[in-house]
Amino acid sequence: MLVDRIAVTVAGIIRHESFERGSAAPGRTTMAVMSEALPPDDRDWTWVLERPCPECGFVAAEAELSSIGELLRRNAAAWQGVLAAEAEVVRHRRRPDRWSDLEYAAHVRDVNRLYLERLNLMLTEDDPLYPNWDQDATAVEEAYNDQDPSVVSAELGAAAGALADAFDGVDSAQACRKGRRSDGAQFTVDSFARYLIHDPVHHLWDVTGQRAETS
Repeated sequence: MLVDRIAVTVAGIIRHESFERGSAAPGRTTMAVMSEALPPDDRDWTWVLERPCPECGFVAAEAELSSIGELLRRNAAAWQGVLAAEAEVVRHRRRPDRWSDLEYAAHVRDVNRLYLERLNLMLTEDDPLYPNWDQDATAVEEAYNDQDPSVVSAELGAAAGALADAFDGVDSAQACRKGRRSDGAQFTVDSFARYLIHDPVHHLWDVTGQRAETS
């Protein structure tokens, strides 16, 4: 999933946004912790709104807005299990071009936080332009792989819960409210929700091989 490149920090504007880091069927071989930045993932993942993801199995067309909150909660619960492993396990990268389980989890936490901000913009402003975000710069600047897995687990659960509650509160009239990215991509609250949920689902598949649920 992609936005564009412009700089700042996770609370405000950051550079480009490419939500789907990685996409290889997970293996169990681990390698030493690596803290350097990975090549940026600049693919535009908005196509998931039009066709099933062949990797994680997510089908956006089958995801109802009313189900997004529960899907977020289930996903967060699954991440708790991932992060319950030993710290050295969750910090290892299985491949040099993929994040560790901890880095993916920290990313999912921050995506949930970011999307709560964007959802609130869509519900309170007319066709807002989202602040940009650079997932790859944030992973390095915030030292994702050095963070405490138990803290990330708790924070991910809280962020997912807050976003889930917000989606639960969206009514049918609000589902058509709009928002847009600086690359020209436009969303309604409905398509925004279905686009969002692919990210944590896909990344759970990245680390566990667990296929997507859409209801």
